[in-house]
Amino acid sequence: MENEKESLVDRLFGSSVGYMRRFLFRVLSVGPIPNHLAFILDGNRRYAKKWDLGKGMGHRAGFLSLMSLMKYCYELGVKYVTIYAFSIDNFRRRPDEVQGVMDLMLEKIEGLLKEESIVNQYGVRVYFIGDLNLLSDTVRLAAEKAMKATSNNDKSILLICVAYTSTDEIVHAAQESCEHKWHEIHSVMKPNDAQNGAVGEEERGENYDIKLADIERNMYMGVAPDPDILIRSSGETRLSNFLLWQTSNCLLYSPKALWPEVGLWHLVWAVLNFQRVHTELEKGMKQL
Repeated sequence: MENEKESLVDRLFGSSVGYMRRFLFRVLSVGPIPNHLAFILDGNRRYAKKWDLGKGMGHRAGFLSLMSLMKYCYELGVKYVTIYAFSIDNFRRRPDEVQGVMDLMLEKIEGLLKEESIVNQYGVRVYFIGDLNLLSDTVRLAAEKAMKATSNNDKSILLICVAYTSTDEIVHAAQESCEHKWHEIHSVMKPNDAQNGAVGEEERGENYDIKLADIERNMYMGVAPDPDILIRSSGETRLSNFLLWQTSNCLLYSPKALWPEVGLWHLVWAVLNFQRVHTELEKGMKQL
C-alpha cells in the first residue's frame, strides 16, 4: 500500500511539473524561439571528480543531462540541436579514457534506436558530423545505422559532432570544392585540351571560380542552418575549434554549471537572452 501511495505521489508530481514546464514554454513562445541550439558539453570529468564518482560516471551523468535538454528543446519548438560530443583533439587523451567514451557512445547510439527513445518520440533525424573514418569500425557502423534508420524523420534534427574540429571541417570543404570544380571543368574540356592539360578562356570564366556557396555546400554542417545560440557549460567562453565558421552571428551563453548540472532554467535563461538581443542579431544577419 505504501509503495502504491509513493507511486501515485510521484506520478502527480511529475504531471504537475510537466504542466508547469509546458505553460512556461507557451509564455516563452510569445517571443522569437531559436531555430538551432548548439552545445559544448564541458565539465563531465570535473563533475565526476567533484562528487567522487567512479570511472566514466561523469560522462554518463552528462548523457542524462543531454537527454533532458533535448526533450526541453523539442518541446519548446527548437528544430535543430547540435552537440560537440568528441573532438579530434580528444583522441590525444589517455587510451583508456578514449575507449571508455567510445564504449559509452556505442551504447547510447544503439539506445537511440529503441522504440521508446527520444528519437522516435519526437521524430528526430540524427546526423553524425565529422571525419567518421577516425572512429572504430563498430562505432562508425553504429552511427551509419542510426543515420539510415532515422532518415525519414523530419520533425526535429540532432547533429552529433564526433571526430570533429572546425578547422578540419573547413579544410575538408575546401578540398571537396576544389575537386568538384575540377570535375566540372574537366567535363566541358575539349579532347585536345584535356590531353594537353589546357583550359580555354570560357572554362576559366567566373562559373568555375570557387565561391563562398561552394565552400558552405561542402561543410559537414551544411545540412543545418547556423546556430542561434551556442551554450558552453562550466563558465568557459572558448569555442575550442567548434563551429568557427557558423557562429559569426550567434549568441554565446556560458553558465558556470558543469555540464551534468545544466538543466531547464539554464535553457530558459539562454532563450530569454536570445529574445532580448534578437533584433540586433537579425540586423547582423542582414549585414552578412
